[in-house]
Amino acid sequence: MTNVISPQPFEDQPDLLSRRNLRKALRQKRRSLSVEEQQAAADQLALNLLKHPDLYRARHVAVYLPNDGEIDPQVYIHMARRRGIRFYLPVLHPVHRGRLVFSPYTDGTTLTANRFGIPEPPFHKGLERPPWALDAVLFPLVGFDGFGGRLGMGGGFYDRTFAFTRIRPRLAPKLIGLAHECQKVPELPLEPWDIPLHSVVTDRKRYRVTVRKSL
Repeated sequence: MTNVISPQPFEDQPDLLSRRNLRKALRQKRRSLSVEEQQAAADQLALNLLKHPDLYRARHVAVYLPNDGEIDPQVYIHMARRRGIRFYLPVLHPVHRGRLVFSPYTDGTTLTANRFGIPEPPFHKGLERPPWALDAVLFPLVGFDGFGGRLGMGGGFYDRTFAFTRIRPRLAPKLIGLAHECQKVPELPLEPWDIPLHSVVTDRKRYRVTVRKSL
């Protein structure tokens, strides 16, 4: 696949290295993509995910529905269901505030907007899959670097939900961030609670994190 050169503007403007400013700039970058560019990115993302080694044996995979210009995994979902993969969507935990639980997502699932306006399945106790029982988690990124660093929307939901992976790495699902290639930066300013990724997949290529940042 095509080698990628990191976007120059983030190297040249030190003020963009703050998480808030960087988040704003990268969100604007992905929102500026046209409908045609988004569809092409979704198609290429699906092909790259289908070839991802961490997903070959996966049967229970958490995913998301795109919002705010996020790269769209729905082409992949449609194709991967033919392989028998079961998908789950994040749901705001009704008891443990600030954490996520994952509900089954099928073609017939009824979705309702949560308090952030994001569609999610209903919470049915007993049907949810706990984070440690997932094989892989595909989640959206605002930004990423080559060290496993990720920049999310700032709510900390994924970091809290998968904080257990620091102490029980053998129970950890593969954490795979999805993004447009234009969201890659040379290096992200991270916080101690940020959970690093195993890999990142974009519309251009797959990035496997060989040396994960330890904070």
